[in-house]
Amino acid sequence: MADRDGIWSRGGVHVEELPDPFAPVVAQPGLGAEPVEAAPKPRRRRRRIIVYAIAAVLLVTLLWLIVTAPLSRALQPLDDPALLLLSQEGIPIARRGAIKEAPVEASKLDPLTPAAFVAIEDRRFYRHWGIDPRAIGRAMVANMSAGGVRQGGSTITQQLAKTSFLSNDRSIKRKAQEVIIAFWLEAWLTKDEILSRYLSSVYFGDGVYGLRAAAKHYFNRGPDQLNLAQSAMLAGLVQAPSRLAPTHNLAGAQKRSRLVLGAMAQTGIISVARARATVSARPVVQTSKVPTGTYFADWVAPSAQKAFEAEFGEVRVTTTLDADLQRLAVRAVGRAPIGAFDQDERAQAALVAMRPDGRVVAMVGGRSYQDSPFNRATQARRQPGSAFKLFVYLAAMRAGWTPDSIIDDRPVTIGGWTPVNSDGVYRGPITLREAFARSSNAATVRLSESVGRANVLRAARELGISSPLPGGPSVALGSGAVSLVELTSAYAAIASGRYPIAPRGLAADGQDQGFSSYFRRGGRLDERRDWAPMLDLLWEATNKGTGRRAALAVPTFGKTGTSQDNRDALFIGFAGNLVVGVWVGRDDNKSLGKISGGTVPADIWRNFMVPALSIDGRAGPPLPQMFRVPAPPAPVRHKQKKSPLPADWSDGTRGLRDLVDQLDRLIEDASK
Repeated sequence: MADRDGIWSRGGVHVEELPDPFAPVVAQPGLGAEPVEAAPKPRRRRRRIIVYAIAAVLLVTLLWLIVTAPLSRALQPLDDPALLLLSQEGIPIARRGAIKEAPVEASKLDPLTPAAFVAIEDRRFYRHWGIDPRAIGRAMVANMSAGGVRQGGSTITQQLAKTSFLSNDRSIKRKAQEVIIAFWLEAWLTKDEILSRYLSSVYFGDGVYGLRAAAKHYFNRGPDQLNLAQSAMLAGLVQAPSRLAPTHNLAGAQKRSRLVLGAMAQTGIISVARARATVSARPVVQTSKVPTGTYFADWVAPSAQKAFEAEFGEVRVTTTLDADLQRLAVRAVGRAPIGAFDQDERAQAALVAMRPDGRVVAMVGGRSYQDSPFNRATQARRQPGSAFKLFVYLAAMRAGWTPDSIIDDRPVTIGGWTPVNSDGVYRGPITLREAFARSSNAATVRLSESVGRANVLRAARELGISSPLPGGPSVALGSGAVSLVELTSAYAAIASGRYPIAPRGLAADGQDQGFSSYFRRGGRLDERRDWAPMLDLLWEATNKGTGRRAALAVPTFGKTGTSQDNRDALFIGFAGNLVVGVWVGRDDNKSLGKISGGTVPADIWRNFMVPALSIDGRAGPPLPQMFRVPAPPAPVRHKQKKSPLPADWSDGTRGLRDLVDQLDRLIEDASK
């Protein structure tokens, strides 16, 4: 067989000269075939997509960091600064929010202070680039041995990234973001700058952020004056600040500080002998404690937060609260004869006092803030009962009625509903003055239907009632739930002759500017048609009607209110320069029994107003010229009843009675 016909040849052609079957087709000249490129391999395509995706993610992350993660964020004050709320006299009444003082510079501190943080939190801080694989591995081994999380592998840079730019969520996504930001910080900041930002923003418990605030809060000194023991204690708090705060857990904080001293000795920062000889620090005892919450503070804090920009330290905010009047309000509510109705439920009471221009000077939202911080003066929506009749009669005055106009006090049925007078008595044709004073339900509903419910609702809205109100006929009797503070504000509109009155806890521009500067917008009651007649009705209701128990020696105006089944009882009125609303009820909305607006609420109102007016001594806004305060009703004189016993039966006790009379005179003389 010839050599060319062997196994190394095909058709007489040697295999080396045969065309490659896997080579791309090459167009032959003149044959018209187009060149065809070889298809890229799928593996190379996937690699290219992955590279492009990683590059895009890094680019987006870089842009996100530039826009949303400014390097100075850790040096900025908190978004919600700490507030020290003051009464109008300058007395601290509440402290709200966390405290963060001005930043510190690590280079200006005692070298042992930043060294303590580095020793316990990140020993290799000066040798890594944001993350420490060795620390992560050590933490994993320790946690696996302990059967739970006992150590963390986060560096100081990672902690700064988390506290300044990220949330506390424990997720892989958040951890990846933390690592990327850590690299970002290491690339743009020096180690001292990173450490300074960390010390200036880390949380130390007790609502304190940053080393400067922590040094002042716990030891009443500057950060550059901390000694070794104090530095060790503060460095130890970072792991669990809420649990280890020395003001609550001194033993735990001191135990942790010993670990810090041991770490400092292990890293050669201090000697073992010095670590053992150092006595554990103790925080400075806080002699003055300002509450973090009160009913008034909870109500005014949101307004204060919006009114002041973020600052370092505490922002001192002067409020409208009068410390003396607040004490009287707390006493009046606390001494109210409201017992327990059953084993688990007690009646509650609320009081709000304001100036006729809306400045709130006293607020009590319940019998005990510690037991229940729910503010029944501002947060609760309850039926005002007959106290809502103010708007019915104001709408009637606007429609041309007068206090002397006649209304029929007889049963009336509207849409199958028949209102009932609380005393069950119907007096026939009576004046509006008598109907308002006696709080006649039938007459009020007739009046509401006559003037139009829409006009009644409009009067309520114009005087500041913003709560939803029903449109049925029962709205005239207070079936719509409102808050005590907004209802009291409506009565303040009658006291001042202006509307609406917005209740507020912050003085305008931090100062008490009085009526002339505050009343710049809104409406004014017509003196002859609206204002004087409404004062006439409110005086009649307080001095001759259902609110007689609230009447004072000075001109007193007000109205009682009792909701269906005696679930709510109110008295709202004004005298002098104070407008005060009182509510009594149960949180479970059950009946108060025999308590009505003219009993316990009127007593609370009077018990507050008598000393309040003597302390306050301010005159209210001038009344309309055509209004004359009526003469107070003459006191009822009761004839002394003659004893049915013979006179000589009492002779034996005459000496004792004389002694009691002498003691009474001594007590009266001492009280003058």
